[in-house]
Amino acid sequence: MKIHFLGTAAAEGFPNPFCRCDACCNARSLAGKNIRTRSSVLIDGIIKVDYSADSHMQALRDRIDLGAVEHLLFTHTHYDHFQPSDLYNRIEGFAHGIDHPLHIYGNDSAINQTIAALGPDAGGRFAFHLLRPFETISLSDTQVTPLLANHDPMETCLLFYIEKGGKTLFYGNDTGWLHDDTWKWLQGKVIDMAIIDCTHSFTNNDRNPNHMGIETVLEVQRVWREEGTLGSNSLVYVTHFTHNSGFLHDDFERAFEPAGIKVAYDGLIVDL
Repeated sequence: MKIHFLGTAAAEGFPNPFCRCDACCNARSLAGKNIRTRSSVLIDGIIKVDYSADSHMQALRDRIDLGAVEHLLFTHTHYDHFQPSDLYNRIEGFAHGIDHPLHIYGNDSAINQTIAALGPDAGGRFAFHLLRPFETISLSDTQVTPLLANHDPMETCLLFYIEKGGKTLFYGNDTGWLHDDTWKWLQGKVIDMAIIDCTHSFTNNDRNPNHMGIETVLEVQRVWREEGTLGSNSLVYVTHFTHNSGFLHDDFERAFEPAGIKVAYDGLIVDL
């Protein structure tokens, strides 16, 4: 699998364009890896996870052909992950040369809101699929299992366990300390690469709900290593950072270096 980090920030972006805090001012000054757009990844150029308002700019920045994307997975409907009205630009008359529908997957709220924004199929340009936790689906040669997140108690928020060619990817944001049913499902499984929510820096809590901080990420890594879910060659990347953490890219790198955890940044590509 080829994993392309399109965005690595939390909801407000980093820096928040309206904010004058030290972290945002320093991020603007230093630029580089400190400039983060809303979180999303692209897998093998054809599977996209989440669609924020930054997707257009991310595609231009990284020279991505969004017309080639075949599958769009929604984790949940919070605004930094879910802007279905932007997909209207894919309909006939707006986008030319499209020869396949975009298959859209999500919980019932995501699917119903997307259909309301686009119409039931928008001239055959879209196909909709309801995801149910722990029920595996096939996207050609890739298998995806939605898992439960520990995030918004009013919505069935999802994480993804993705398998292809003998490799496995865990996509784990937005979530805090993992849902009990997700822990159980992952027992006996192997993760070759984990992408984990690290919205916060230090929180003095290794069981953070809703979003993880540094201590919670380290505790997840410890448990997975004990259970054999992470092997000696497994990769762990953190993403979804907020400026309210007060940490810039180098600060997160220093915090995670002893554990061998990598800090993702916008535009990073990892070949798994």
